Amino acid sequence: MLYHVTRNGQNYGPYTIDELRRYVASGNVHPSDLAKSDAMVEWAPVAQILGAAEGPPIAPGYPAPAGYPTATVAAYPDAPNLSWGVVLLIGFFTCTLFMFAWNLVLASWMKRVQPNSTAIFYYAFATVLLFLQLIFTPHVLMHTVQPGYNYGWMWAYYGAHPLRNLIGLGVWIVRIVARFNMRASLEEHFNGPEPVGLSLSGVMTFFFGGLYFQYHLNRINELKRMMRYRGAAI
Repeated sequence: MLYHVTRNGQNYGPYTIDELRRYVASGNVHPSDLAKSDAMVEWAPVAQILGAAEGPPIAPGYPAPAGYPTATVAAYPDAPNLSWGVVLLIGFFTCTLFMFAWNLVLASWMKRVQPNSTAIFYYAFATVLLFLQLIFTPHVLMHTVQPGYNYGWMWAYYGAHPLRNLIGLGVWIVRIVARFNMRASLEEHFNGPEPVGLSLSGVMTFFFGGLYFQYHLNRINELKRMMRYRGAAI
């Protein structure tokens, strides 16, 4: 049976099951990549397909997929598992303010599993700068009687402190630094203590940051859930 492999929107293959094993062992295919044969309805992690090829998932002594020792499943806490789509939706309705909070949640988890990570400090600094930017964006409560407006009170923006734009630039720069620091920590952890062969795009990191990380963390959590289920059956 032949399998196609997909990663970051790119399809590869088809490969035989033996070729998949060799590519996983060499690092060219990651256990967390998705694969599918013509006989399959949905895509599944390569680790799951390789494991299924060895025997039924619930059979005693079912081996762990290559590149992910079963012992590591319980050694580290799972990443926050809120769907990246939900994160995007809440971030949209909160004018991205939720993303600042969620990035702190992700970075705090990263610090627990990878103690040398400093992403939490950069994200925290960016959040402080954001609040300073809001402070230097003054608004005034005005009584409106102009034609075309409803009679009453409204908040009106009347100008900004000269430091506002400078602080805004600082927020953007610190967030970019935080993203790439987080990317380095994720790749270090998931190619070391929890070896799933994680490789993150610099371009996607730059433009999408926490959303991009959450997408991969959701997939890794699914892989760990599968491993945990199999380990309990042994």
